[in-house]
Amino acid sequence: MDKVKVGQLKIQMQQWLNEAEEFINDIPPVQLYTAVGVVLSTLILLLIKFSSKRFIAPLDDESKVSSKLGYNESFTKCEGKDLLNLAVCRGTCTCVRLFKRTTSNTIVLTGLSGGGKTFLFYQLRDGSAHQGTMTSMEPNEGSFILHSEEDKGKMDLIIADGPSVFSLKGKLKPVHVVDVPGHSRLRPKLDEFLPQAAGVVFVVDSVEFLPNCRPASEYLYEILTKASVVKKKVPVLLLCNKVDKVTAHTAEFIRKQLEKEIDKLRTSRTVVSDADISNEYTLGVPGEPFAFSQCHNRVIVAEASGLTGEISQLEKFIRENVKP
Repeated sequence: MDKVKVGQLKIQMQQWLNEAEEFINDIPPVQLYTAVGVVLSTLILLLIKFSSKRFIAPLDDESKVSSKLGYNESFTKCEGKDLLNLAVCRGTCTCVRLFKRTTSNTIVLTGLSGGGKTFLFYQLRDGSAHQGTMTSMEPNEGSFILHSEEDKGKMDLIIADGPSVFSLKGKLKPVHVVDVPGHSRLRPKLDEFLPQAAGVVFVVDSVEFLPNCRPASEYLYEILTKASVVKKKVPVLLLCNKVDKVTAHTAEFIRKQLEKEIDKLRTSRTVVSDADISNEYTLGVPGEPFAFSQCHNRVIVAEASGLTGEISQLEKFIRENVKP
């Protein structure tokens, strides 16, 4: 039993080391070197503060000179301390700013081919499906104000007075939406966008779900175990599309079936070597049936219809994660 615990501890420590290494690798070199320089400068200032009293306390001769000039000795002491404290505070704040990640506005649409991702992309951008019936072979990408928010802005334009209109529009943050092709050969393109994702929308065809349940589960499993998703706890929206069709399965049914399939995948993929485990994030709680609620990040299930334009739950997810 002790050997098992030791083995599990080694695996966990290896995962932590991998996470730390990935975090450092994600930081641009210039940003990293600048932060190190600021930290070293701050440490030097701290050493000067605590080891050199002469820096903050004037000598007797200096006191005489300062008194002749009309300066107060206590003021000089305070001034020296304040300068040091200010330098330390500024150094600390600079480090925080350098390491703080900028808020992303990227939403990634992905899923199997034929799920209706391109329909959804055009509905978000233009409020119309356009030519969404064609299967995309290249990522569809664009930064825009959501179409529903543009309409709201036009209504406010009629009601509001001059400056207030511009202040309202200034609060509407453009969303960078990327529609990644679902073809298996093109999925590596997903890795280009996941590191900058504020949220991932996994689109499922509610009509043709059963024949595609296994491949959809495998693809979703890959996303939920990717380091770029897990370590940043990127929220995932499981979007059941085409719910306007009579033969569409319910979101609850799709959720349960995907959980069952992922549970099977999880069981089969845990039989790997320790080296493989260290580079992979495991899903769920050992010994319990898998559920999306056990994931490292938040997984939400919702419904939509790209054809009719019923995408309110999708827009809500986007605005929860891409805030003005």
